[in-house]
Amino acid sequence: MANKVKSTISNYKIIIIIFVLFALAASFQALLSGTRTYQKDGIEYNKYNNYTIFEKSFEHLKEGKDLYMLFPEEHWDLFKYSPTFAVFFGIFAVTPDWLGLNLWNLLNALLLVGSVYYLPKLNNYQKGLILILLSIELMTSLQNAQSNGLIAGLLVLAFALLEREKYSFATLLIVFSVFVKLFGIVGFVLFLFYPKKWKLVLYSILWSVLLFAIPLIFIDYSQYKLLISSFGNLLFSDHTVSHGLSVMGLLSSWFGVELNKMYIVLAGMIVFLIPFVKIKEYKNYTFRLLALSSLLIWVVIFNHKAESPTYVIAITGAAIWFVISEKNKLNIALFALAFLLTSLSPTDIFPRFIRNEYIKPFTLKALPCIFIWFKIIYDMIVFKDPEIPKEVIDVKKNSAIMSLKSNYLFFFR
Repeated sequence: MANKVKSTISNYKIIIIIFVLFALAASFQALLSGTRTYQKDGIEYNKYNNYTIFEKSFEHLKEGKDLYMLFPEEHWDLFKYSPTFAVFFGIFAVTPDWLGLNLWNLLNALLLVGSVYYLPKLNNYQKGLILILLSIELMTSLQNAQSNGLIAGLLVLAFALLEREKYSFATLLIVFSVFVKLFGIVGFVLFLFYPKKWKLVLYSILWSVLLFAIPLIFIDYSQYKLLISSFGNLLFSDHTVSHGLSVMGLLSSWFGVELNKMYIVLAGMIVFLIPFVKIKEYKNYTFRLLALSSLLIWVVIFNHKAESPTYVIAITGAAIWFVISEKNKLNIALFALAFLLTSLSPTDIFPRFIRNEYIKPFTLKALPCIFIWFKIIYDMIVFKDPEIPKEVIDVKKNSAIMSLKSNYLFFFR
């Protein structure tokens, strides 16, 4: 039975089919589920409201409207992405909703699947296991038509491309992730591990200029300036009113601590960077994978706007860490807790009163990922190149001796 399960997980075709079905199921569920309201006696909106926000942003951009104001006649909530992302979403906006939503969810799912399979030095079982472990969180994001699968996929694929020294495409993905969600900027930390940093910087500048200029195809410069100003005002005001499922939210809900969010982010960044002083370990692939895992979790647990669907990014990092880590009792317990509280807590496995009375008020979805992040930091701090086991040394020594004896007999027989 165990061999059959391992064989199934190792079969990339089965994993891809599963994720395609997840994406299609999430789309059709949203399309066929009717409408919902976000406040009492409020306007009814469709169940794929986030997709509608993204889709309408392209229309609003072409019409010269302020992207960052409310459009209650069309959708609930604000557009909180860059003008460049609005242009990107024009690819989906030109299609009918039933097709565009499916394509959008398939992009989020398959980019993440492809990025994990592109990771070097891991076998298909390890890659399949990573994807199985993050699948529930991805489904949560897909059901909300969110962009979090896209972000996770961009960062993981960028790492895999950097490992293969494909710097131009890797930098494009990191820069694009920033234009989708600003916290993608943390991905630039990965540059520390690779040679020719000047090339990485130049490529990043080039892509940043090009992506920043793309909206000028549809609007004039003066309108673009107004949009950038409005976007900045939105981000500033948004930063002051929310804690999210984050370290900030946990400190507030558990201890009533209301510190300036920037101080918490700064403290988190300092802790995040501490293991990077171990420059000698940069050459070790496992160390670099741990850094990727830490990054993926950090951008969520220190994000004051983190929601339940955002956690597919963090769980991707946690799953990578778990698959490559030692399977001791502590690591198994930490990931089991993450699977229970982070992945399963939003599902119907947890009764609604438990979710409403305990999980949400006490930010419990974030707690296991915070624990795992600190464990990754510890693992990186104490990390050492794996020593060659004594048995291997003895085998190599004996092989060398036997080789010398053979040569001796050949020349002197």
